[in-house]
Amino acid sequence: MPLSNTTRSYGSVAKTFHWLTALLILTVIPLGWIANKQAHAIEDGGATAAEVARAATLFSIHKTIGVTIFFVALARIIWALIQPLPGLLNAGNKAEAFAAHTVHWLLYGSLLAVPLSGWVHHAATSGFAPIWWPFGQSLPLVPKSEAWAEVTAGLHWVLIWVLVAALAFHVAGALKHHLIDRDATLRRMLPGQAQAPEPPRQRHGFAPFVAAIALWLAALGGGAISGAYSHSSENSPTAALAEVQSDWTVQEGMLGITVTQLGSPVEGRFADWTAAITFAEPEAPGRAGAVDVTVSIPSLTLGSVTDQALGADFFAAQEYPTARFDAEIFKTETGYEARGPLTIRGQSVPVTLPFTLEIEDDTARMEGGLTVDRLDFGIGEHMADESSVAFAVAVKVSLTATRAQ
Repeated sequence: MPLSNTTRSYGSVAKTFHWLTALLILTVIPLGWIANKQAHAIEDGGATAAEVARAATLFSIHKTIGVTIFFVALARIIWALIQPLPGLLNAGNKAEAFAAHTVHWLLYGSLLAVPLSGWVHHAATSGFAPIWWPFGQSLPLVPKSEAWAEVTAGLHWVLIWVLVAALAFHVAGALKHHLIDRDATLRRMLPGQAQAPEPPRQRHGFAPFVAAIALWLAALGGGAISGAYSHSSENSPTAALAEVQSDWTVQEGMLGITVTQLGSPVEGRFADWTAAITFAEPEAPGRAGAVDVTVSIPSLTLGSVTDQALGADFFAAQEYPTARFDAEIFKTETGYEARGPLTIRGQSVPVTLPFTLEIEDDTARMEGGLTVDRLDFGIGEHMADESSVAFAVAVKVSLTATRAQ
């Protein structure tokens, strides 16, 4: 069997690309569906460390195969562009020929767009299930962005359905040729040498390509109407925080956490929190003031594991929508510390937050951090080892505040 195509049939290289792509797609789609079902089960609560690890493994396999499909499809398209294209055996039926060419455009485009959208989503988010290629975790010009991750997740979902529909029409067309028309269309792509007649003369216009573009745009528009490109957590209610009276007013700030999942750090932030601060610089080490911080737990974003983190097994944001740090501020020989109980999930643990402080006129800037044990607050108690989620959680805070007049 020759390597190259002829006007009558496909060569061994094209056939290998075709059936390898088919095998990969028939593997990756069920894997993604099963992994997604397991992820939703984890978000509902009660998952063991082994179940989380299993879901992560399935997602890693799914993503790794997806990246493989992208490069296989790219090589297949390049090969197709430099090879003769075997003509349609039913080119005289213009409607069927138009549909066949349109479906082929949809297939080729989707084989690139589906894995690429998933890869961009992976690069834009953080946490959970790495790609098992050494170059797979990031992409040029793709920043870590929750908003971008949401959009690309929706694109990936919509484009998958375009691919599935195109595959269904492609398979139906092949079976129609083989079982009803009884021509050599399907046999030309099977292994071995197929006896195929010379196709009739035909012209390849741009109309099928334009039709494929129109179908993609219609699918993407339908995704926008259905809200596929935005996400809101179903686990957590809003926890609007009341304004606080404070001697120092926070102008800007960041309250973040870093957890280690499956050996990789995952960074997150709380978007909504308040701080009531009293502070007067003492001449010697000693008490300098107090701070009362209230945090809206549902405002947390933690990469791809946000919903899991807010669920009943972890922060339990529905039952405990706020956390609180009520501390006294002390000046020490080397800097400053905030000492007091940190309350999360109804569990209060005394902690010490060391921080640096710079005051210029009526503006203060501070940075600090500490590490807490999640088990002290009953977070992830069912994961009593660190194989999935480490015990230590790093907390980092920085803010700029101005003295109230």
